[in-house]
Amino acid sequence: MASDKVVETVIVGNYVEMESERKPKDIKTRLSKIFWHGGSVYDAWFSCASNQVAQVLLTLPYSFSQLGMLSGILFQLFYGLMGSWTAYLISILYVEYRTRKEREKVDFRNHVIQWFEVLDGLLGKHWRNVGLAFNCTFLLFGSVIQLIACASNIYYINDNLDKRTWTYIFGACCATTVFIPSFHNYRIWSFLGLIMTTYTAWYLTIASLLHGQVEGIKHSGPTKLVLYFTEATNILYTFGGHAVTVEIMHAMWKPQKFKAIYLYATLYVLTLTLPSAIAVYWAFGDLLLNHSNAFALLPRSPFRDMAVVLMLIHQFITFGFACTPLYFVWEKAIGMHECKSLCKRAAARLPVVIPIWFLAIIFPFFGPINSTVGSLLVSFTVYIIPALAHIFTFRSAASRENAVEQPPKLLGRWAGIYSINVFVVVWVLVVGFGFGGWASMTNFIHQIDTFGLFTKCYQCLPPLPTSTSPHPPFNTTTAPPPTPHHLHHNQHLHSP
Repeated sequence: MASDKVVETVIVGNYVEMESERKPKDIKTRLSKIFWHGGSVYDAWFSCASNQVAQVLLTLPYSFSQLGMLSGILFQLFYGLMGSWTAYLISILYVEYRTRKEREKVDFRNHVIQWFEVLDGLLGKHWRNVGLAFNCTFLLFGSVIQLIACASNIYYINDNLDKRTWTYIFGACCATTVFIPSFHNYRIWSFLGLIMTTYTAWYLTIASLLHGQVEGIKHSGPTKLVLYFTEATNILYTFGGHAVTVEIMHAMWKPQKFKAIYLYATLYVLTLTLPSAIAVYWAFGDLLLNHSNAFALLPRSPFRDMAVVLMLIHQFITFGFACTPLYFVWEKAIGMHECKSLCKRAAARLPVVIPIWFLAIIFPFFGPINSTVGSLLVSFTVYIIPALAHIFTFRSAASRENAVEQPPKLLGRWAGIYSINVFVVVWVLVVGFGFGGWASMTNFIHQIDTFGLFTKCYQCLPPLPTSTSPHPPFNTTTAPPPTPHHLHHNQHLHSP
């Protein structure tokens, strides 16, 4: 017990000391602390909940149309629980790594600990290199997805510009995230972001219920194995947003309190994702097969426009969440991470945004790209690698005996945790990466064959009265197109 007490003092000590150095001296500083500088348990919860459900909220009804109602609900519950488990593992490994380093008198005042450094400190450089490659690639494409989502959403308010042009515009807007120093400074943004997704989720739910079921509705999913596993990996992606867990923990004053935060965040997120996906799928059924964005089928109204605007702002926030760890990696690579000048660090970060911008223009496939990233990157980054890292970190009896965090009896101690980890690795490797990778890549390649790279306006309906395009403007499905009523609202065709 005495050693545990010392460990807690070591972990918390530097944070308390760091905070005491920044005690507010005037009203301006106090306001800055309230809105700008966070590190509490509540800040971490808002960050996790806000980051976990972003644009994917709009693609989950599309996933339900290909999975079916029952599979969609079960996969959300299952992957939500699995995601919370691996986030717990990451938090355990972070505390273990940080405790060991601070016993060696390492000071982290001007250094943000990241996942690849945890792997390096606990398991060596080969684990570090693998973790760094997967983590950075996932966060890169996570940022790309936010840009694609911005263009897809704004099109439903203003279709005077094509989606590619909107991507240019929002790429420039999202580049301003280089001025946000760290996850400490997302306090007000995380809070507002969660309010925005909450509004959008309940708008989708209520608007769908009020709209009622469309005439001749069908709920035929699942119909194709390739689409079934594609959308299962989209849900894997939904609850795999904890690639930034270590950075969020490091921003906490008492990071050892993080253990259950992600689970509580997931429980709240499920109150948003389940009702909205169920309601939209109930109302529109197979029409969703041709519309990966739920906004496309709901009639235009001030409430829908508000939801679109709020999601755009939230995607800006989520872009920052995904990109900030990449900024840290780049700063460390060029030796700017401990620079105290915000402007110099911001200028140094700008090159990170350019490839994100470029990739969003090459692959504007809103919906299918989520599943591809989920199967090929999320499966390893936030499921397989954390589970294996936990197994290998505590493989010896001595490491288990000296572990900072001992497993709870409820989980069966070390044997129970080992069994759960093996199950996670096998399930995600076979179902997520294996079947999911095959299905999502098949669908992704089909999008490229159908629409081409650099497509100007993905899934945009052709102008009336006719189209000369040799390819259908929809996804790989056999559902009928929307009725003229829905075409009017989807494309915002204005009468003279």
